[in-house]
Amino acid sequence: MMNRLPQFCALGATLMALSSCSTVNDLITSNLPESHSGRPTIVVSLREQEAYLYRGGYRTASSRISSGREGYRTPIGRFQVIRKDEDHRSSLYGDYVDDSGRVVKANVDSRRDSRPPHSHFVGTPMPYFLEFSPGYGVASGLPARGARITRMH
Repeated sequence: MMNRLPQFCALGATLMALSSCSTVNDLITSNLPESHSGRPTIVVSLREQEAYLYRGGYRTASSRISSGREGYRTPIGRFQVIRKDEDHRSSLYGDYVDDSGRVVKANVDSRRDSRPPHSHFVGTPMPYFLEFSPGYGVASGLPARGARITRMH
């Protein structure tokens, strides 16, 4: 995992830069490959479960991914980033926690799992989230119950 960290950081930083929003912290941007210039493009291979970063037509980084599960298949096609959020949280999947932050009920679907008394919903973290189609996106981290997100790891 550690030998992929620079590639992962480069891919995450490029994902954040694709729609020209807020800057990414210096630690991540310092790991962007400098060997090629040009517009960054990400190609996701669902068959290989891999995402590839291209700059100027050259592959400069890659990352393993987990795509959407059955019933929530990752859409196929050409997309542009429509929203990005460095510290995004799921609005559907997460935990019910009490006021002190203690998890009362873990791994819930907020649409289906009832909220215990004196608790509130906290969505699963989806760092460096890029929405490419309404309800679908790319984020870093481990796969979660939410199946519409392509996770980079």
